[in-house]
Amino acid sequence: MKGLLAQIIRRLQLRESWVIFFILGIIMMTFPFMHIFNQPILLLGYPLLFLYLVVGWVISIIVIYLFMIASRTNGGSATEKDEP
Repeated sequence: MKGLLAQIIRRLQLRESWVIFFILGIIMMTFPFMHIFNQPILLLGYPLLFLYLVVGWVISIIVIYLFMIASRTNGGSATEKDEP
């Protein structure tokens, strides 16, 4: 499990992955996707569009958290060496 987390963090350090997740987040908010989930369907008592937005929001928070971990492991060791 630790090796998998290290591999994910290594891949998230790439600048391309930041751009890909940003574009994916913008695409999630476009009309076609919003229209697909804007249906009169209730899941667990909540409208489908509401669940789509909340789950997307939670996933984006998790991705940002992983990016922050990746940036700390990349830049954190260099700043610690500079301090006396």
